[in-house]
Amino acid sequence: MSDILIININELVQITDRTVLKFSGQDMAKIRTIKNAWLYIESGIIAGFGNMATFDRFSVVKQTPDLLEIDATGKMVFPSFVDSHTHLVYPASREIEYIDKIRGLSYEEIAARGGGILNTARRLKEMSEEDLLESSLKRLTEIIQYGTGAVEIKSGYGLDLEGELKMLCVIRKLKELSPLTIKATFLGAHSIPLEYRGHQTKYVDLVVNEMLPRVAEEGLADFVDVFCDKGFFTVGDTERILEAGLKYGLRGKIHANELDYSGGIQAGVKFGALSVDHLEYTGEDEIEALLHSDTMPTVLPGAAFFLGMVYAPVRKMIDAGLPVALASDFNPGSAPSGNMQLILSMASILYKMLPEEAIHATTINTAYAMGLSHELGSIALGKKANVFITKEIPSYEFMPYAFGSNKVDLVILNGEVQTTD
Repeated sequence: MSDILIININELVQITDRTVLKFSGQDMAKIRTIKNAWLYIESGIIAGFGNMATFDRFSVVKQTPDLLEIDATGKMVFPSFVDSHTHLVYPASREIEYIDKIRGLSYEEIAARGGGILNTARRLKEMSEEDLLESSLKRLTEIIQYGTGAVEIKSGYGLDLEGELKMLCVIRKLKELSPLTIKATFLGAHSIPLEYRGHQTKYVDLVVNEMLPRVAEEGLADFVDVFCDKGFFTVGDTERILEAGLKYGLRGKIHANELDYSGGIQAGVKFGALSVDHLEYTGEDEIEALLHSDTMPTVLPGAAFFLGMVYAPVRKMIDAGLPVALASDFNPGSAPSGNMQLILSMASILYKMLPEEAIHATTINTAYAMGLSHELGSIALGKKANVFITKEIPSYEFMPYAFGSNKVDLVILNGEVQTTD
């Protein structure tokens, strides 16, 4: 591994102290940058940065024969995006259901007739672990090119013990093969299989008594998730699964309030969930619960946009003093894109977030939603060197403004330059 020195950076964006783990409320609109900057990476770690006017090469750079020096004149350097909510391990796309949506069928109507998640679950059973791994690696390569450096990946398309273990085993192999920092989430309670409709408690029994113990025994997951919403799992189901997960050391990350006021946000807060995600239906009671918690509210713009849903009240949440994270929800049914640059743009276009707020929401706050903001999500001494260099752009505000092009020129993950070959 070569040490890396980046010089003449037009602007180095998102500088923090390593002890800063998230930004909330009014602080989300404040961002630290250095113009005409340098950044030094040593052994995969951010070892120094500052202004070129005060740069002293001999006191900063170690004498190493294989130092890689990069001139970033006219370009900017950002911490890599962190995508804290995805379902990118899946067997096939679902564009036919997309046509059904165009014709007027709702998400719930498609799910009720065996489409949606259940459709993907059927296809998963037919696909080998090797093919699932290969297709998932291609998606990881794609999101790296758009600037993502860390990603959470959920199971949830198995919906039985064998299928869930298959997905989690694939995610474990992705951790070994990919330069991305990856966290795995067990989402056995993603949907109710058709054979358990009308007998939902029996399926929750299966998740709690058979799936969770095996997942924990084999060390396959970092978190546990539940889809707590209208037509899916109840607050009682959710609390039962979250409580069981905690017994195995698996903290919650909850799907909540996408389709209605489900009580999922409060359930997540009650059991110390690291994040509650979606949040289209968030009112005063939900905001109040979140304000008195360590749970990160995480909004998924891609899904709301794709499904034509109401948008989460992000401005109201920030104005109340909450932090907000944004993730892609990359999945075949409701958000078929893992492009975090697009999510950054949606933050401003759809949710009226300032560029500074959007940058915090897609870097350090979403790193917090993965339990990683102590090592990722900002430019800070001692943090892992996951950064990207932009193409020549005029300002950091240009990142959410220019939503139709890839602004990333070069990606560095774990202190190593990534190639797309």
